[in-house]
Amino acid sequence: MKIGFLALSGLRAHDKKLLKLGLTLPGVLDRGKVLSSLPSLGLLYLAASTPAGHELHYYEAERDGSEPEDVYDCDLVAISTFSAQVFEAYAIADRLRAKGVKVAMGGLHVTVEQQEALEHADFVFLGEGEQSWNEAIPRMVAGTAKRVWDARASAPMELSSLPIPRYDLLADRPYTRFPVQTTRGCPWRCDFCASNVMFFHPYRKRSVQQIIRDVEAVKQIKKRPFIEFADDNTFVDHQWGKNLCRELIPQRVKWFTETDVSVADNPELLSLMRESGCKQVLIGIESPDPASLDGVELRANFKSRYQGDVRQAVNRIQSQGITVNGCFILGLDSHTPEIFEQVLRFANEAELWDVQITVLTPFPGTPLYQRLEAEGRLLQPNRWDLCTLFDVNFEPKQMSVEQLRKGIYWLAERLYTREAIADRRRSFLSKAFVSHRV
Repeated sequence: MKIGFLALSGLRAHDKKLLKLGLTLPGVLDRGKVLSSLPSLGLLYLAASTPAGHELHYYEAERDGSEPEDVYDCDLVAISTFSAQVFEAYAIADRLRAKGVKVAMGGLHVTVEQQEALEHADFVFLGEGEQSWNEAIPRMVAGTAKRVWDARASAPMELSSLPIPRYDLLADRPYTRFPVQTTRGCPWRCDFCASNVMFFHPYRKRSVQQIIRDVEAVKQIKKRPFIEFADDNTFVDHQWGKNLCRELIPQRVKWFTETDVSVADNPELLSLMRESGCKQVLIGIESPDPASLDGVELRANFKSRYQGDVRQAVNRIQSQGITVNGCFILGLDSHTPEIFEQVLRFANEAELWDVQITVLTPFPGTPLYQRLEAEGRLLQPNRWDLCTLFDVNFEPKQMSVEQLRKGIYWLAERLYTREAIADRRRSFLSKAFVSHRV
């Protein structure tokens, strides 16, 4: 059987003014390019979990939502998508099925919206797809009538059993970054995070040896790759993180990951991150005032309880030559119209290398979506195409919808000019220059 793996990726937004102000300027644009250039790790894992004897191909949909013509030569196509692109994915699935191609869909969105997905796909996979894909393929070949494969009732995926993703399927593609997974989930579990869909599974870490195995597999197709560790919060466990960094040093790769601000409080870990090739960390600061984050996390309330000065923490990280992409969420229940000036002041004082501003987004299946729906604050329920992180689809608590939109415009106008970016980066670059001269 010829099996295709089709990914939809890249940023989406419907707010034309915000697109003009922020998404087409340095900062957000740079991160958008990175996201668009990343292959789907989930699909590469599915390909690796496919029984032998099948012909496998990796495809990407175009930015306009169209699919490559070659995908119609497949017998079965597995489609990966986020909520923001799911309507595009459904349209592709409908076109494929109309031509006799079987379609399988899975992931976070499909796990929540099973019945919706069944209207467009022959098979849906709920939960961690690797657990059932290997079993499902021969049954699909045999013409099974079973349409739903649900891994949620099973024990959590044993990460030590994960195969090497099929990076070899990407060998002829001009990717600049390659995803490698080190952990699954995040113990803080913020109510807005789409990963909450997998709440029934605990936070898990892979062994350092297996992570290095995957990095070496990437190096087979790219001599000096840039690795993106595809995690929600890589360095929750600092000791494990130190062990990982020590093993990464001889690999001589450059890498990026998402983590929390606590890495700044561990000098040894920071030093090892630098030595092992870390070039940037993305940190969810969310709001300039930690106290305003009380209750956002459903477990430890780590961000609200953090006692350090986040500005100083950013400075400690960047003093190691590691840039920080500081992320903020606008429209939290604690936010008033003053939040926009507060974020601008914080970004400038912290001298963040990159700043990512997003709108509080009620993703399907999250506690946030359920709460806003119960409170009657969703503007357009089921408008998954508005789950872009840049479109307002809820009624804020302490400001109007219009105040939130205009505040984002005001902030984007001041954050994303070339002059503003250069000012924030000047200190980092001068320190890097001095360090290089010494």
